[in-house]
Amino acid sequence: MGDSTAAASLAASLARCGTGDQTAFAEVYDQSSARVHGLVLRVVRDPSMAEECTQEVFLEIWRKANTFRVDGSPWGWMLAIAHRRAVDTVRSVQASRTRENSYAEQSYEPPSPGPEEAAMHAQERADVRDCLETLSPAQRPSIELAYWDGLTHHEVATRLDAPLGTVKSRIRDGLRRLADCLTSTEEGGDHA
Repeated sequence: MGDSTAAASLAASLARCGTGDQTAFAEVYDQSSARVHGLVLRVVRDPSMAEECTQEVFLEIWRKANTFRVDGSPWGWMLAIAHRRAVDTVRSVQASRTRENSYAEQSYEPPSPGPEEAAMHAQERADVRDCLETLSPAQRPSIELAYWDGLTHHEVATRLDAPLGTVKSRIRDGLRRLADCLTSTEEGGDHA
């Protein structure tokens, strides 16, 4: 059968589908299912989802067959339905994933620490407080402003009315001293 003869046969079958002829629908399905499914698969890209979408396309073709104009292109009409349905499927899946991700982000509660972990964090906080006490009176405010208040080195210098280079040195030296203190604390030493 040539392309024009096949298209005319498909158009005639579609017209009969519009009157509720189930045999004509079987003919439409047999003549077009591979092509319709191929288009849907190219859009959807998931084989099982494409199969489901193809079934929905043929259900829509059955329901809307009475709107097909016999003088129109049966392939154009059917493939437009298939493409539209496939795009809707992709959009629906994306929207569902977006909703799920949004819900997961909103409903996520970090696990609360168990007693051992809470005790460990409390000890770490105490160690940091103890080590902060070992800093010089010039280093401590520089580090507190930079790390607790989130100020830049320039903002710390302005706040403390000190030269920028001096503030940078205080922060660098203070951090080194904190690191040494915390390391010795972890090793069971004292806060030298």
